[in-house]
Amino acid sequence: MGLQDFIMPTVERVKETFSSMDRSKLQLLALSSAGVGGLLCYLACRKPPKKMPVGDGWWGAGKKSLIEDETVHKFVVKTSVEEIKDLYKRIDLTRYTDPLEDSCFHYGFNSTYLKNVVFYWKHQFDWEKQVKMINQYPHFKTKIEGLDVHFIHVKPVQTAGQKVLPLIMVHGWPGSFFEFYKVLPLLTKTESDVVFEVICPSIPGYGYSEPPHKQGFNSIAAARIFHKLMERLGFTEYYLQGGDWGSLITSNMAQMKPECVRGLHLNMITAKTDSVGLFSILVGRYLPFLVGFTKEDVRRLYPYIEKNIYDMLRESGYLHIQGTKPDTAGCGLNDSPVGLAAYILEKFSSWTDLRNRDLEDGGLERKFSLDDLLTNVMIYWTTRSIIPSMRFYKENLKKEIVDSVNNVIVPTGLAAFPNELVHCPKTWASSRYRDIRSYNYMPRGGHFAAFEEPHLLSQDIIQFVEKVESKRRK
Repeated sequence: MGLQDFIMPTVERVKETFSSMDRSKLQLLALSSAGVGGLLCYLACRKPPKKMPVGDGWWGAGKKSLIEDETVHKFVVKTSVEEIKDLYKRIDLTRYTDPLEDSCFHYGFNSTYLKNVVFYWKHQFDWEKQVKMINQYPHFKTKIEGLDVHFIHVKPVQTAGQKVLPLIMVHGWPGSFFEFYKVLPLLTKTESDVVFEVICPSIPGYGYSEPPHKQGFNSIAAARIFHKLMERLGFTEYYLQGGDWGSLITSNMAQMKPECVRGLHLNMITAKTDSVGLFSILVGRYLPFLVGFTKEDVRRLYPYIEKNIYDMLRESGYLHIQGTKPDTAGCGLNDSPVGLAAYILEKFSSWTDLRNRDLEDGGLERKFSLDDLLTNVMIYWTTRSIIPSMRFYKENLKKEIVDSVNNVIVPTGLAAFPNELVHCPKTWASSRYRDIRSYNYMPRGGHFAAFEEPHLLSQDIIQFVEKVESKRRK
């Protein structure tokens, strides 16, 4: 029996129970439960927020060095004829399995369309050209806690009267710093009173950042390293932005050193699903005002129980693999460029819009170009970073990490994209983020906001920062 075979009948019984109750009984139940929930929230909020301990770490090979070189070095992405020859040789040795009839992307990446992508990869994609494009922004590396940390640092085009604000943007999986290339020009040259000096690091183990050599490197360690990076670059206060793992890392940064964080902007929002949250799911369809839901929350959440939970089960297989035995699954991906591309690009299909599973080409080229998608794949391939990037799941899927984001007190801006895997209403988000200055329902877009909708994301970041800065001046 599958997990969904247990969940769905239970869900149906819950629905029948609530549907059979008359409105007056339902209101009475809601009011009593809401009162208890409100009391619990009040008692929780009375506790002064605790800062996350900064701590320290060493993730380099061997014993900790007594003296760490803090020099920031210029870095240039390079390729070679041998690297490209090896890629083509491995592509030519790929063995394909025919897809099931009319299966589209419901069984994963459709191999018929995969052959089209691979043909383009070998005969039209120009990696040398893409490397030059990657190098259009300045790249650097510096040693922190025993690891070479890679980042790009883009300074703004400032006009008279504009205030320059530092902003660190953190990617997730299976993305990279390259996700931000389309949003960078929109943030470093603006018509607003504010303009940004942007730093985009690669999470250690991703892309050009050195992978940890020791167990235990999680989001808290990454948050500490990125604070050290910003301090090394001379910044004492800065804004944070993130989605996917970047959302967790930047939230941890805000908890760790709130005095350094002017504001936090997220495009992936999570909240603890405690008993109050479960109650709001059950009652929100009938009495949304009682649990703080808006009409748009109701539209995005329901039929939450019937559809979203089942979709989450269907889409979470990768998480269980990477959260338990990442090295086993990663061996094949690290050895086969086509296998790696299928594994990564399937996420860019379904996480952009789950309806893409109904399409033979997965809808990949509706929002992205093959050049952009394959550039991200090549960053993983040429750095052999797929296994260390997958290990980040195992290190983070522990209760103390999952429950680590609480009482974030810095000014927070939230952009809720409609095709994100799970919608988080503002009322849920406020249980973790205590100073929400901006919460906007975005008109379109999914999980990879900077890659999919750079204009929407940049506009939301700018309006949030304008609000924060305006209040700081008063």
